[in-house]
Amino acid sequence: MLHDALWAPWRMTYLRELERRESDACVGVGQAKSSGNFLADYWANPDRDRESLVVHRDEAGMILLNRYPYVNGHLLVALGKPRPSVEEYAPDERASFWRLVEVAMGLVQRTLEPQGINMGINQGRAAGAGLPDHVHAHILPRWNGDTNFMATIGQVRIIPDSLDAMWQCYRRALEQTGAQRL
Repeated sequence: MLHDALWAPWRMTYLRELERRESDACVGVGQAKSSGNFLADYWANPDRDRESLVVHRDEAGMILLNRYPYVNGHLLVALGKPRPSVEEYAPDERASFWRLVEVAMGLVQRTLEPQGINMGINQGRAAGAGLPDHVHAHILPRWNGDTNFMATIGQVRIIPDSLDAMWQCYRRALEQTGAQRL
């Protein structure tokens, strides 16, 4: 089967800028310079969960909003301890990771009622991982027709809600149901 190619040279610029953006994303007002791993920085500072967009954390890891979302409500799931791949975690840690993925998927379903959910892991830089030394899962709510020509032609994604409003929606859902029931 032949496939047409859509050239997106802007993507390479994005990939080359990831390290700078990761560092910039971690530095807020009054915050120290980033370690270069925003997930580890967020994990180490639970008192900054609101500004870090962490919506839930437990003893092993956290669920947070993606600061650069593909779609509205895009969540990330990561354990506190950085590892470059899922298989490098001990079995009990992997179980904790997958439990957090389940909680995140339940949270997306309950809060946004999407028509579908994409869940994926970009393991390694070649697979698209912006933070290859700290594996994390992406949870993306999806609706029929949620993508359009704007992303392709205009190189613009339309995100209809602010990160702060989305954080509040997710937190409200957690308070109403609790993470264990999602």
